[in-house]
Amino acid sequence: MSHSFGVAIESLVAILLMLTIGYCMLLNTRLKRLKADEHSLKATIGELITATEIAERAIGGLKHTVRDVNENLGNQLTSASQMSLQLKKQLAEGDNVLRRLSKIAAAARPAPEPEPEAPKVSAAKAVAAAAQAFSDRRRSDGLAA
Repeated sequence: MSHSFGVAIESLVAILLMLTIGYCMLLNTRLKRLKADEHSLKATIGELITATEIAERAIGGLKHTVRDVNENLGNQLTSASQMSLQLKKQLAEGDNVLRRLSKIAAAARPAPEPEPEAPKVSAAKAVAAAAQAFSDRRRSDGLAA
């Protein structure tokens, strides 16, 4: 019995060793895949770092551009508002000069001569003359037809 018991234990150890070797082979393939994934992950991380650096430089350039634009626009807005006030004053002065000139021109014109009045015709005479002219016209139209 002791001999068969020893063979059974050795057989069990051999089976366990074979299972261990199989599991080690499985782990080896997984480790190889993990290493391959690690290399691709490192490449991806490198690309992300490069893209981040490019983006940071672009943001810095944009900030500088915005700062320059703000300074230039601020100066231009200030000068534009000053110019607007200046133009407003000049327009007011121009209006005053125009008013004075129109007053001077009106004062320099000779007084208009009164137009001779048309002779006053009574309303009844005017109506009678219009009726006569109308009837004369109707007769001349009737004769021509």
